[in-house]
Parts: sequence; C-alpha cells; structure tokens
Amino acid sequence: MSTVRAGAFEVMRGCGFDRIFANPGSTEISFLTDLPEDFEFVLALHEGSVVGMATGYALATGRPAFVNLHTTAGLGNAVGAIATARVNRAPLVVVVGQQDRRHLALEPFLAGRLEGLCGSYPVWTCQPARAQDVPGAILRAYHEAARHAGPAIVVVPMDDWSAELDGEITASPVAVLRTPSDPAVAVAELLPLLDQAVSPAIVAGAGTDSREGWAALVALAERLGAPVWQEAYGARAGFPQDHAQFAGHLPAGRSGLRDALLGHDLVLVVGTSAFRQYGYEPGPLAPEDATVVVLSADSDEVHRSAAHIALLADPAPVCAELAKRLRARTSVEIWNRATNVGPAVRDGKLRPEDVFVALAERLPTNVVVVEETPSSRPDLHRLLPARAPGGFLSAAMGGLGFALPAAAGLRMGDPSRPVVAVLGDGSSLYAIQGLWSAARYKCGVLFVVLSNGRYAVMDQLAARHGGEPPWPGFEEVSISGLASSLGCEALRVTTRTALLAALDGVIPGLAERAEPLLLEVAVSSD
Repeated sequence: MSTVRAGAFEVMRGCGFDRIFANPGSTEISFLTDLPEDFEFVLALHEGSVVGMATGYALATGRPAFVNLHTTAGLGNAVGAIATARVNRAPLVVVVGQQDRRHLALEPFLAGRLEGLCGSYPVWTCQPARAQDVPGAILRAYHEAARHAGPAIVVVPMDDWSAELDGEITASPVAVLRTPSDPAVAVAELLPLLDQAVSPAIVAGAGTDSREGWAALVALAERLGAPVWQEAYGARAGFPQDHAQFAGHLPAGRSGLRDALLGHDLVLVVGTSAFRQYGYEPGPLAPEDATVVVLSADSDEVHRSAAHIALLADPAPVCAELAKRLRARTSVEIWNRATNVGPAVRDGKLRPEDVFVALAERLPTNVVVVEETPSSRPDLHRLLPARAPGGFLSAAMGGLGFALPAAAGLRMGDPSRPVVAVLGDGSSLYAIQGLWSAARYKCGVLFVVLSNGRYAVMDQLAARHGGEPPWPGFEEVSISGLASSLGCEALRVTTRTALLAALDGVIPGLAERAEPLLLEVAVSSD
C-alpha cells in the first residue's frame, strides 16, 4: 500500500510543483524528511518571507506556488503576507502542519487552533476529515488557488503523512479547464472525447434547469443516442423526465452508481458535480473503464468532482454547439427504461403512490412540483416526472421545512404557473406557520400533505439499521386542523373517491387560484 505522503507528492507533480517554499517546524518533519530529489526546498528565515517569496514566484510564473508552514506560530507569522498574496491575486497552495491527529482532542503542545486564524483572506481552507483525503485536498487547493487567484490552505496533522493510502476517491478532478466566457474552448476539448466514445452516457444536474439548458441537453442526447440520468438527490430537474432517453434518477450509493453506469466508456456530467451521494459505501464511484467528464458553471461543483477532466463553463451554449458539430451516429439507440405507469388508485387504504398517480393524471405540463416527502421520494420521482423547465424543486441541503414556504414564494414570484407542494406530515410541521403567510398574501398553492402520523423515513432507516426507533408517532396531530387555525382552507381525505373529487375540484382552476388549499391525505403507514 502507498502512503498519503507518496500520494501527495504524486498530486504535486501532476500540478507542476517542483519546489517547496518553507520555514519548517516539528509538525512538518514527517512530510519533509527525505524529500524526493525532484523537489527543491527553498528556505526563508521567517514565515512572512516564505509567503512573500512564493507570492513573487507565483506572479512571475503565472501558476500556483507551494508553501509549507508550521502550525500556529508559522501560520500566525505569515498572516500579513497571506493577506498581501490575496490582494495581489497570487495563487498559493499553503500546507500547514498540525499536531498528531490521534491526540488533538487533548490539545497537546503545538496543537493549533488554526481555523479562522487568517480571517477571510484565504480563498479556500480545509482540514481533511481523514488522512486519506489529504492528496485530494491538495489537488483541490491547487484548483481553488488558480481559479480565485489567491492562497488556499490545507491543514495536515503530522501523522497523516505516514497513513496508508487506501485507494479511495480523490475528491477533485485531475484537470480543470476554465472557459467561462468562451464556449468554443470547451467545445474543442469535448468534441473528440464524445466523438470517440463508443457508449456515452449523460448525467444531468440542477445547473441545466432552464429552457436553454433543457433544449441544449435534449439536442446533445439525441445526437449521441445516449441515456440521460438525473443526479441523485437533485434539487431541480436538469432534463425532461418524460423524454424517451431519460433513464431515471441515479442511485445515491456507489455500488448502485457503478451498476447504473456499467458499460459506458464516457460519462458526461452536466450542471452538477461527480457524483452526489448519501450513505457511505466503499469502492470507486464510476466503473473503472469509464472516463468521467464534468461540465458546470459552478466552480465548487467542478473542484470537488471525482473526474478525469472538468470544464468550468456555461453548459447550455457548450451543449448546443456540441450537438451541432458532433458526428451523426449511424444508428441512434433510444434508451429504453421502465415506464412511469404506476398502480391504479383504489378504495381502501391510500398509499403515497396512489396520490402520485392521481396527480400525474391531472396536473398540467407547466406545473411546478415542490417536494418534501423523504419516505416516498423515489415513487414521486418515478410517477410524477418533471415535464417543463423549473417544474421540480426540493431542498438541496436535505433539511426539512423548505418546501412549504418555498412553494408560496414560487407562486408569489411567478403567478402564471400552478404550484403543488407534496409534503410528508412530519415535514410540514417544520414550517406549518408558513400557511398563514400563504393565505395572507394570496399564494394559491395546492399543498398535498401525506399524513401517516409518523416520521416514516426515520422508521425505515432504523429498521435498515436493525433496531427499534425510540421516537413516538404523532397520530393525534391534525395537519388540516392546524391549517384551518392559520387561515388556510383545508380538507382531509381518507378514500379514493374523496381524493379524486378533491383533486378534480381544485386542479382545473389551480393556475388562476388566489387562495391556498391544504389537502391532508391519510396514507397507509405500512
């Protein structure tokens, strides 16, 4: 097994570093002793001079310089010079030593409280959560320093260097091409890759959720004959989900992700990072023989992607131009996926799927669906596809309490589009008071609350963990009653007949509706 130190030097070579500007201390010994012969050590007798010399070198060469500083004393002495480097737009990668990770909690001698010591002058700061993340953090610091023209700081505990490198994902692209104002450069880079790919696939993210983004990505997908996946836990839809080449939502675990992308030699990730996950799983993200390329206008998405190459550019014009210039495939294979047809709504206990099918059969194409129903999200994605740009929204961070007020704000901001918020009853309680504002300011949203009297997603996670949850249900809470008390019209339905009657009564006039309506639907908790 290789070490973190060896992996870091490999990353540094790939970045073009061949010298280290430093004034070392004991926390840097394990990094600097027996320095590889292809690196020159440049000593200065004070940390301000270290950073000052590196600043001049970076400005002269036009590329980031590498600095190594000693924990609190070294970084503290260098703060003024780091501030100067930021204002002078000098790209620096500053690796700062720290005491041994294994007893940092005891605050041993030389343990540094380094976070925030330089104020807001660094363009990026990181202390990797694991020793194995150090090489990737140095690579990302290089990209951040180059992109933002300033010092990027990585704090490395002294024992991290000798840790075994376990072959985990490096959370930064191998190479970044920055073409924010000239799509032709990105097109020239991507064109041969896509033309030569035998079986390309596309992953769409929130960054293409616009009319221009959808049109460009549709044209590109059809030209390539490639399946298009939606990123896992995407907060917005980056591609029409009723299109014949839409393949579904990517799994949020590594093994499922590898299975979904198996057989594709190139994966083009557009408008998001590679790849968003939820629960941790070991192993690579993509199949080993797949080249991963990221195209995004968001530098954070670009810099944290596990990709072979990442391009910082506006996806819409790049994809539109690629669609025009790519060679025509001799046979375009339309991706066949499972149909979105769901179970028929029936009498008896209603399930979330029954509600989604009923909504899908009635909602207009231009509807905006705002989602916050964690326990039934996969079924909602499957049965209620986004069919127009801006047609789907959920909380990007995953916390509850977003959807209810966001739906009211969406309706207020664009009253030309009908808005439906689909919520769990637990989710709705995090922002139930937002109904007062929706009623007061005449935001004509249909709030559909799936009511099972419990935090179903937490119960599912506890069962998956093999244990019993300690939290109680809250069946006694009346969501429709709370809505009425807040001035919002509300109905509670428990049967198929009542559900369909309620939807048929409100959806035809939803686009013109001024008053909000909360529809509490009692669903099975099984």
